[in-house]
Amino acid sequence: MNEVLYMILAFAAGIVLGTLFYGGLWLTVKRSISAKVPAIWLIAGFIIRVSITLIGFYYISRGNWMRLLICLLGFIVARVLVFWITKKYEQKKISINMNTDYEA
Repeated sequence: MNEVLYMILAFAAGIVLGTLFYGGLWLTVKRSISAKVPAIWLIAGFIIRVSITLIGFYYISRGNWMRLLICLLGFIVARVLVFWITKKYEQKKISINMNTDYEA
């Protein structure tokens, strides 16, 4: 029973890591578009995201390949969730901009 709890926690931690990684990627790209020096945003964002993710995977797995695999599954689920949420956000933003009336 104790191992099942660890697997559930590893899955939840994978979702958190994935949300941080892919949400951070989305924010990095959004910020780099309007930045004066976008390379700094892209490189710094990449290093921070990968560092957090690798450290998280290392501590969650603790040498157990099953926990690592379950955490990776949560990471992939988070990718789908973040993609879906950001897509809805962008569609809503575009529809608001399209409905704006520019006449005086």
